[in-house]
Amino acid sequence: MGLVQAVKGAVGGVLADQWKDFYTVPTGLPSTAALFAAVPRGTNAGRGSNTSGSSNIITNGSKIVVPEGYGLLLFQDGAITAFVAEAGGYEWRSDDLNSQSIFAGDGLVSTFIKQSWERFKFGGQPGSQQAAYFVSLKELPDNRFGTQSEIYWDDGFLNTQVGAVTRGSYTLKIVDPILFVKNFVPASYLQPGQVFDFTDLDNAAASQLFNEVVGSLAPAFSLYTNDPGKGNRITKLQQDSIGFAQSLSAAVEQAYQWQSDRGLAIVKTAIVSIEYDANTRELLKTVQRADALSGARGNSNLQASVAQGIQSAGENGGAAGLVGVGMASGMFGVGGMQQPVAPAADDPVAKLKKAKEMLDLGLITQGDYDALKAKALGL
Repeated sequence: MGLVQAVKGAVGGVLADQWKDFYTVPTGLPSTAALFAAVPRGTNAGRGSNTSGSSNIITNGSKIVVPEGYGLLLFQDGAITAFVAEAGGYEWRSDDLNSQSIFAGDGLVSTFIKQSWERFKFGGQPGSQQAAYFVSLKELPDNRFGTQSEIYWDDGFLNTQVGAVTRGSYTLKIVDPILFVKNFVPASYLQPGQVFDFTDLDNAAASQLFNEVVGSLAPAFSLYTNDPGKGNRITKLQQDSIGFAQSLSAAVEQAYQWQSDRGLAIVKTAIVSIEYDANTRELLKTVQRADALSGARGNSNLQASVAQGIQSAGENGGAAGLVGVGMASGMFGVGGMQQPVAPAADDPVAKLKKAKEMLDLGLITQGDYDALKAKALGL
């Protein structure tokens, strides 16, 4: 009875596989789908009879429509035989006996008799496996990362080690689909109906990527904050999605060879939050204060403070008060506004020098200067 069933299956399968197929993207795909099989549309609006063809055979003359943003990988007996990166409609042509069809002009005798005999050897099923898979060439969003405890890295600007807890997301792109499929995608996803999705919590391969990204965060922060071209400021991280993505991509490439071995690259990042540890927060406050008192703005603030101090001293102690202010202003470098100089307390030359600088800056009058000069010289 097995012989009769095999003959029936062989002939019936050959007849069913004569129909040309129309392959396209399956319905209901998530936006983050990275790899999935092309599916035949046997019916459309209730019309069509191509519903009994073999699931692993593509008939010659079948049309495969590649949408924008996707590539097409073709397989024969488990091996990649072609890749298409341009959108459009393509016709399947294969020298494999099982793909031949009378509707594609492959002849009647070879189509029926040879195919039936070959399939009879395999119990009525075709002895080949053909498949077409779509692979996303777009940026794939919503790949998340985060740390449960502080990560630490050496920061060139702060000149010390800093630490933070961080979380965010990144977009991923398949830059080499052939490497991606050959070296990274598990065989279980190269089956009809399976969808490889980086955001799928049950996808063990995607979970491995998550762990590798978390392990690369500290080197990525170090690369970013120690790059002079990026200003050496960790506070710019949340504003520079592409710049930090480059640092993160370089870190995972150095540690795990994402691009060279797997055909993957990180394109953009979005850092949702960075919570620095206590020591780092204190350092950042110090840096902010130093920034506020540096440059022209700092000079203006200092001059205003000295002027206010002179006015108060004049109201409270006249010329004697002005001498004290002059000494204080000398401590902050009013003359040059950048170089701190601390003159000796009893050096009359230093006192007169500072008084002259204050006169030249317009902070005191000629009369004030003359009074300070007389006091310093004991006249």
